[in-house]
Amino acid sequence: MQDKEYSRREALRGAGMSGVGMALAMGASMPGLPVHAAGGEGAGKQWFELELMPDPILNQVLLFYLGAAWQKMSDIGECLETASRVDGADPYSWSREWQTTARRLVRTAGESRKGGHPISAGEADMRAANYFIAALHRHPDPWAHEVAALTREAEQAYRRALQDLPLGAEPVAIPYETTKLPGYFFAAPRKKRERAPLVIAFNGRDAWAEQCKYIAEAANARGMHCLIFDGPGQGKVIRLQGLPFRPDWENVVRPVVDFAVRMPGVDPNRIALMGLSMGGALAPRAAAFEHRLKLCIANPGVLNWRDVIRRFFEEALGSDMLALAERNPAAFDRRMKDVMANTPLIAWGVTDSMWKHGVRTPSALIADMNRYRAEDVVDRIRCRTLVMDGEMDEFSQARALFEKLRCPKDFILFTREETAMLHNQVGALAVSTQRSFDWIEAHI
Repeated sequence: MQDKEYSRREALRGAGMSGVGMALAMGASMPGLPVHAAGGEGAGKQWFELELMPDPILNQVLLFYLGAAWQKMSDIGECLETASRVDGADPYSWSREWQTTARRLVRTAGESRKGGHPISAGEADMRAANYFIAALHRHPDPWAHEVAALTREAEQAYRRALQDLPLGAEPVAIPYETTKLPGYFFAAPRKKRERAPLVIAFNGRDAWAEQCKYIAEAANARGMHCLIFDGPGQGKVIRLQGLPFRPDWENVVRPVVDFAVRMPGVDPNRIALMGLSMGGALAPRAAAFEHRLKLCIANPGVLNWRDVIRRFFEEALGSDMLALAERNPAAFDRRMKDVMANTPLIAWGVTDSMWKHGVRTPSALIADMNRYRAEDVVDRIRCRTLVMDGEMDEFSQARALFEKLRCPKDFILFTREETAMLHNQVGALAVSTQRSFDWIEAHI
């Protein structure tokens, strides 16, 4: 444990890198790699330190998309070639180059489909969908008109892929308040009238429902259905419906479970809820109030998302800045305006977070983050809970969550040896899937 804590501190230290740490927390929490890995003096470059992109956050995001090759949502050559065209001096270059690659694959898919090759068409469209999502992962202007258009292109490519590929999946619209949440139901092979368990999965700040395909396929291969969805603040919901994050995630999960238990073939007594990245904070919060769940999986376990964000702010700017935000919000906003003007990476991260949380100022963002805490409610969780952690996961509060739980509980620590020690086991989805689904199979 001492080595793990050391690595987390060292990841945010060093020459001029603390601001990158804050940008990591505010605007890139999904890949979440340490900026500098822990190691002895003179230690060699770590396998995940790509150093191919103009800033460390984009290196981390690139690794995430390289890792998607395991679920056939990317190809390594396509990712590296796209990355090689990105101009670090142009903030729109990342988005533009991924769009170029995505549209080339859409054309490829169309040619294959026209030639009577639906599998090839579906595989090309599946990668195209993911590359459109990549184009939006680091878009400099979330309010730009093209954001909605790119979102629709991603969704359309994914839906075409589902039609062509033998995945047994269909788009669904989940009733939620006065609107509907977009999702996909992956049905497990089953006998007529047979009911099967269901895994409900969702991501956090940055990844979309579509990128949970590997979870759905793992569930189906083990005889379970899977429902993946975007909630407020996520994926298509923030970009097309304008709904920001909310801390009371039980009010998101409850209508999803209501919808799920009415799906044909779903066993209402065997439902698992899995949250990834920031979802590792939202899933336990939901499970504290939604008692129809049999299992809950937090990857990684997070007790208070508020404290994750505050820690990165303190590392980057000092505790005095946080105190200023609470004492004098207007003065804090003026200071942050200067910081953001001089540090484009922080400007992007803070802007992206304000948009996803539906606030207009950095001080309002800090105030909103104060609502994202679950320490007072997680002792209400009744279902068996799996808390996942990684030796170098910068966003994990897994031990703190685990100790607060009063329900049946288990803990998985991913290690350097198995190359799964990073946030959400990026680059090691095979190991992540094997260990998490072994647990699900044993307890569902």
